[in-house]
Amino acid sequence: MTTLYIVRHGETTDNVEKIMQGQQHGTLTPAGIAQIEELAVSLSDTHFDAIVSSDLRRAYDSAQILARHLHLPVLTTTLLRERDWGDFTGLYIPDIKCMPLPDNVEKMNALLQRATSFLDWVKASYPDQTVLAVGHGIINKAIQAVHYRMLTRDIPKMMNAEYRILCLGKECRV
Repeated sequence: MTTLYIVRHGETTDNVEKIMQGQQHGTLTPAGIAQIEELAVSLSDTHFDAIVSSDLRRAYDSAQILARHLHLPVLTTTLLRERDWGDFTGLYIPDIKCMPLPDNVEKMNALLQRATSFLDWVKASYPDQTVLAVGHGIINKAIQAVHYRMLTRDIPKMMNAEYRILCLGKECRV
């Protein structure tokens, strides 16, 4: 059984400014760095076998901070990238709330398939290990939705530097 800790990256400048980041890299704020440093300290007594991260800079930088504390390398994967928001990328979120999704936004089925592929990859690559995965708000919701067989809208929003534990097997060693 594999234990998966999924983490949302620390606060970014675009989070503060309410900009739809999508698959842009983003930059951690000083508060975001502090959030991840605090998380690293709180997880320091937990044994991890691996750290994986989205290849987008805001997640990778968060993973690197965690890795320094946990003394592990970071492996990146595009499976953990945030949802591609197409033409909404870079826009002010309150301005697009009531607008229809552009055709070039990553479809929910594709996002859920990517989440499924990520979970399958983790189980196959890290059997009976504990993995820390640093991703983004929407992909992390999709991973949880697939794991729990729920709708993404029924998964609570993850705050910056928040983590959740998924047991990819019969019992969890937490």
